[in-house]
Amino acid sequence: MSRTMVAGNWKMNTTPREGHELVRQVIDRVGTPATKVVFGVPAIQLMAVQALVKDPSGYAVAAQNMHEEQSGAFTGETSAAMLADAGIEYVILGHSERREYAGEDDELINRKIVAAIAAGLKPIYCCGEKLDIREAGNQEVVVGKQIEQALGSLSPTQIESVVIAYEPVWAIGTGVTASKEQAQQMHNYIRRMISNQFGADVAEHMTILYGGSVKPGNAAELFAQPDVDGGLVGGASLDAESFAAIVQAV
Repeated sequence: MSRTMVAGNWKMNTTPREGHELVRQVIDRVGTPATKVVFGVPAIQLMAVQALVKDPSGYAVAAQNMHEEQSGAFTGETSAAMLADAGIEYVILGHSERREYAGEDDELINRKIVAAIAAGLKPIYCCGEKLDIREAGNQEVVVGKQIEQALGSLSPTQIESVVIAYEPVWAIGTGVTASKEQAQQMHNYIRRMISNQFGADVAEHMTILYGGSVKPGNAAELFAQPDVDGGLVGGASLDAESFAAIVQAV
């Protein structure tokens, strides 16, 4: 089974009408994809987009967040069980914007990951370093700690449900992209971490995405790296032509 994937994170963009048209245009351009294609859409659009991606096969929908509790007095939140019952397959967790603006740390993210897996969802776990960490040469220390804290408590069975997205914070929305060598180095480090913790077979089959200003002009060289299995795409996922081109670069 291929471990490749291209996921789009729309963030807080597009109205339901705009989102419907964006998905339709991507599917029209790509047809049946050669890789898994995931639309990470605002909560208000989840069920509508889920209804759109049933045909052709190869497409799925991701929530951009979820609450760690099963239910309760948490106004404005969505549980893993709600997402699963709506047919949603993936949930993006640990994104740098959630860490920065909502104060989420890896202890909380771990709780969300465990809840997501228990409900049958597949977490897309985001990790990555800030610019000062990269400049100091400590990127592996920081990313390694993020992975250990968020994923280290999982069982080998649980970890098989997880997709990891390496997103250097200094490259998100900046137009600056990690070089293919930088991306490969970190992805290889992550895969070795997973191998050491959960075994070589789990690591070999794990999908590890690169995120950070992925666009049609750099997607092919990034995706050609042996440990880069695709991308978690931000701004370019909001343009059907660009996102389709990225999907076709895998």
